[in-house]
Amino acid sequence: MSWNPSLEPHCPDAGNLDAIETVIIPRARDLGGFEVRRALPAPRRQMVGPFIFFDQAGPAEFLTGQGIDVRPHPHIGLGTVTYLYEGEFEHRDSLGTHQMIYPGEVNWMVAGQGVTHSERTSAATRRGESKLFGIQTWMALPESHEDRAASFEHHGKAALPLLEGEGKQVRLILGSAWGEKAPVTMYSETFYADVVLQPGAKLPLPEDHEDRGLYITQGSIEIAGDTFEAGRMMVFRPGDAITVTAGLQGARLMALGGETMNGPRHIWWNFVASSKEKIEEAKAAWAAGDWQHGRFQLPPGDDQEFIPLP
Repeated sequence: MSWNPSLEPHCPDAGNLDAIETVIIPRARDLGGFEVRRALPAPRRQMVGPFIFFDQAGPAEFLTGQGIDVRPHPHIGLGTVTYLYEGEFEHRDSLGTHQMIYPGEVNWMVAGQGVTHSERTSAATRRGESKLFGIQTWMALPESHEDRAASFEHHGKAALPLLEGEGKQVRLILGSAWGEKAPVTMYSETFYADVVLQPGAKLPLPEDHEDRGLYITQGSIEIAGDTFEAGRMMVFRPGDAITVTAGLQGARLMALGGETMNGPRHIWWNFVASSKEKIEEAKAAWAAGDWQHGRFQLPPGDDQEFIPLP
């Protein structure tokens, strides 16, 4: 669909850098053959809206027979989002889900009181050389939904709203923004979008969300005369009208944010919760390893190994 020009007149450029609350430089980690850059949680900022974990995976290249093997592991109190630019993942979970994900699609797994999943490069892809580049995020659930039953949704590329025009292409992955709404079931107010800007193109950030941030995956953007390169996350102050301008090579961004949580969250390993007690209960359940009758089960079709408790 076309870009809505009515959004433009009311979104002037940020007048000064005071509009930026925090600039986050992700921590790089080598996970054996590919690099992860972790922007959230950060020392000065645990969350942006409900987003509590934000990893850039890759870009990485794999030879024939190689790939990624994230063995079965547990989650509580969060929703996971996988979004790829290049490559694929084969997802299996303890709900019985077996789902491939490709660029431009979305896998949305809500852990609630507990779920186990794995993500691997498929056998078909390992038959040749391959690439992987994408973003993985966790979103903290509101307290009212922390103990809900686990669930999974997959939405193809064509199902996600696409706004185009004036040198920008915006695919809305989650939530609502710029007059559109993604089909993924949400439990708090949020927005998450894949943004591609041509050189000099301008993007107004939505004004109807309390927390707003941008993560640059490619190229650069300009705000108030200063340039920010790829591998930076900016978090903006609430209420300010913000427009960013793409640099000379254009830019690709992930725009994210939403309603601020009612308080900080405890995060340990793959568990997120509003209380330490919930974390301890999940740790004990995973350590018990009762895959038949316990809180956690292993994914059907991928139950021969798992990641042990740290």
